[in-house]
Amino acid sequence: MPRVKSQPLIAVKDVLTSSKWYQKLLNAKNLGGGTDHDHIYDRILVEDHLVLQLHSWNDENHPNLVDPQKAPVGHGVLLWFEVDDFKETLERIAKLEAEVIEDTHFNPGPQLHEIWIRDLDDYVVVIAGTM
Repeated sequence: MPRVKSQPLIAVKDVLTSSKWYQKLLNAKNLGGGTDHDHIYDRILVEDHLVLQLHSWNDENHPNLVDPQKAPVGHGVLLWFEVDDFKETLERIAKLEAEVIEDTHFNPGPQLHEIWIRDLDDYVVVIAGTM
């Protein structure tokens, strides 16, 4: 059976700072290689599974990763993470002082609790899990 792995990539202003933010939020690690390319691109891993890629705006001339003024950042996109440690993630969100868009609530569709926040680049991040 073929498998599909989602590996979203977002363009950010500061890859190193965003990488640290997502590592703290998701209790994750990064796969930066300790090279001069780390400020342009990084990968965020949870338990050795890639969950997010970060790329700097306007570097390497990749299509759709240039001209951040062309459209609102992340309009129509939600970065949605289901976590096993929802309560602990709420504590990490408080420590990060992330802007909360929708406070903790129960979503009857997926039968999960959620909190909606903004990251450092104004992307909307949804954390979902059980209490």
